[in-house]
Amino acid sequence: MIYAVNVDPSVIKNRFYRRICIADPSLTKKIHSIVVSIKSFSVCSASVSEIGDAKEEGQLKQYHVEQRFADRRYKVTSARTYFYLNEASCERNTEAFLKSIEAVQGATDSTGLMAIKMTALGRPQLLLQLSEVIMRARNYMQQIAGGMGNVMTHHKTIEDLQRYFGSHSNKPEVQEFMKRITTDKEGPVLIVHLFPWSDILDEDMGLSDTFRVPDPKSGQMRRLISQMSSREEEMFRNMLRRLNTIIQVADKANVRVMIDAEQTYFQPAISRMALEMMKRYNQQKFIVFNTYQTYLKNTYNEILADLEQAKRQNFFWGAKCVRGAYIEQERARAAAMGYEDPTCENVEATTNSFHKCLKLILSQVKEHNNGIGIMVASHNENTVRYAINLMQEHNIKPADKVVCFGQLLGMCDHVTFPLGQAGYSAYKYVPYGPVEEVLPYLSRRANENRGFLAKIKKEKGLLLKEIGRRVFTGQMFYKPVGHYRPV
Repeated sequence: MIYAVNVDPSVIKNRFYRRICIADPSLTKKIHSIVVSIKSFSVCSASVSEIGDAKEEGQLKQYHVEQRFADRRYKVTSARTYFYLNEASCERNTEAFLKSIEAVQGATDSTGLMAIKMTALGRPQLLLQLSEVIMRARNYMQQIAGGMGNVMTHHKTIEDLQRYFGSHSNKPEVQEFMKRITTDKEGPVLIVHLFPWSDILDEDMGLSDTFRVPDPKSGQMRRLISQMSSREEEMFRNMLRRLNTIIQVADKANVRVMIDAEQTYFQPAISRMALEMMKRYNQQKFIVFNTYQTYLKNTYNEILADLEQAKRQNFFWGAKCVRGAYIEQERARAAAMGYEDPTCENVEATTNSFHKCLKLILSQVKEHNNGIGIMVASHNENTVRYAINLMQEHNIKPADKVVCFGQLLGMCDHVTFPLGQAGYSAYKYVPYGPVEEVLPYLSRRANENRGFLAKIKKEKGLLLKEIGRRVFTGQMFYKPVGHYRPV
């Protein structure tokens, strides 16, 4: 079990960065975890194609179960992988996350953040099924309305759907479906979602019956998800309850929660939950942050849609932008299963994607009345410089509390320290827990970032230069002037 430990900032060399804590609960033995990973995909694995909807099979291979990739650690070195053991293990993970909130609150005086993974809070298969539903809903909207992308970005109205359905729109089942559609509350009443997501997360609604849409040709209701058992429905409710509990406790402690990104076949569901939690908790301040992996080709479009939703539904939009942690697995899975590789083709394309996303977000800050908060989580000096230049271009000051920066504790201190000294909000990402579990995580990160060796050499040179300066100026105990209290 993990116990949160309050850490005095002076122990970690400086006082001008905040901390993010990651809870890392104990794993079972390695062999057992592999068996568990396979078992976690052995229940409720029926695809909707097995109940007669084979037409979209080829389009949605990405969201089907593939036993060859049941062990989600395959080719993943820089991210924590949670395996589903049982509901009790998810409760233990929740307790660990709650202790993490306590640690952040005590160590940072309620100015920090903590990170969670949705796969730690419930059966991953449920996220896979929900993601498939979301993508089928997008395909359905494209089928009846044309165009591409998120349901919301089609900018259609209920009247538009009635025209598409023709005489079928008079059928009671179709009318009930249209009554449940989520639309804007003000201005032009445009469709936001085909399903009542807020009600789904709040109420004890049967998912199998909720995720149904009218067939445009026959008017008959068609399921977008395979029939779920009462046990599976209960597991889904448990996952949502755990997520709500964590965010409620964080809200009271004034600690912000970053919901980590995971594999693409889970991400539509994770992002949907994150956005709904933002809508619920980010009314007055930033509490919930979603994570966007910029090595994915479609991240820019996802951010564009999520920004639109935040503006139309009037909530604070929080984002953490990262390059990503699953690229090798994503490429291998796409090649093995025969769907399009969702990742950028090389490092340069990923960097361009990252910068393109930053440019989009910061260009909309004033339009959203500073209702945007972003963490630039990067060890890349050029990306950090790019973000600072964008801030200056859009007249965004560090004290506006719009942009913050994050690096791993012990890595790229020559980037973090000057940021804090210059008044920027700078965070250190702090994995904590038993030494035997935290060290392997850090060693994997060091292996992943072998380029850090060159940066360490640079940092060593900077330290020697500073020591020499202090010796010659007689300022051995020199303390740089900076905004040590986070804004």
